[in-house]
Amino acid sequence: MTAAQAKLIERSIIGLCVISIIFIFQPFSLFLFSVGCVTVVIGALAFNLVPLCREGVPFRALRKAVIIVLIILGVAAALGVGTAFLYVGYLETLR
Repeated sequence: MTAAQAKLIERSIIGLCVISIIFIFQPFSLFLFSVGCVTVVIGALAFNLVPLCREGVPFRALRKAVIIVLIILGVAAALGVGTAFLYVGYLETLR
């Protein structure tokens, strides 16, 4: 990857994080708040790619890191949904 490409990817990731924070703290729209909550998690995971945004790093390495980050996001989401279902089952036993 060239220096210009690396800088563009790095600035895009940082821009996503900044816009996410702005969306979370704006007082006007609940929809923008919701979008900010989702994108701040994606931005935080994507921020792990910033160290790979250097000149000379092949796109293969960046693609591999993206796949790993997406797998982590999928596992975390699955654990969250699974925990919610287990909690609902627990609450139903208390009736």
